[in-house]
Amino acid sequence: MLKYINIIILLFSFAFAETGLEIAQKIDSKQKPKDMKANLTMVLTNKKGKTRALTLRSIAKDDSKKQIIWFLAPADDKGVAFLKIEHNGKDDEMRLWLPAFNKVRRISSKQKADSFMGSDMSYEDMTSRELEEYTYTLKVSEIIEDIDCYLLESVPDPALNSEYSKHISWVSKTDYLVIKEESYDRSDRILKIKLIKYMKLKGYDVPQDMYVGNVQKHHNTRLTFNNIEIDTGVNDNLFQEKNLKRLPR
Repeated sequence: MLKYINIIILLFSFAFAETGLEIAQKIDSKQKPKDMKANLTMVLTNKKGKTRALTLRSIAKDDSKKQIIWFLAPADDKGVAFLKIEHNGKDDEMRLWLPAFNKVRRISSKQKADSFMGSDMSYEDMTSRELEEYTYTLKVSEIIEDIDCYLLESVPDPALNSEYSKHISWVSKTDYLVIKEESYDRSDRILKIKLIKYMKLKGYDVPQDMYVGNVQKHHNTRLTFNNIEIDTGVNDNLFQEKNLKRLPR
């Protein structure tokens, strides 16, 4: 009798188990701020342990599908600015203002694997992942830092021409936050590790600290978010090329 009860329990568990796509949908549907402003410190560390720190100002809207970033320090990078506007069904707009050359560089889809300002994030990493452009598989669960997580594999559609063959994400079961991610290159070798810590602000989970390490180049980038402001009513007119040249006060 006990054997049949265990079988029934097992079948019941399978019937209500979430699929990889359902986990991805819950991550995507989490309530997010309408807009977010933040000062960021970006620290780059090379394989010899030498560091370089940069100060940035970021303003984003619509789940960061619109974003403008100004580099404020050091002096060599002051004035450099980045604009991103993501589109559905066509290539995203990405532009980089380089004051030293007095020119705006347009980032094409062929350049999305390039490094963003010497960091371990590529231009592809700077854009959102659309649900329908990936195939999702739920792996075994794992506990990291006392957090019970789903392991979610995301494989990009070949039409994306992604620099990655797949991503493995550790997703907390309680709040569907990605707290760790491994990204693999086209040869299916691990390329990057990402670790994210969050804070609660006005009921939202917003990033507080992000580490991105390139395990092949032995180089890493840490982003720390400060003075975060959310839902301040950022105007769409901000996200224009002309504003790249206007450093925030």
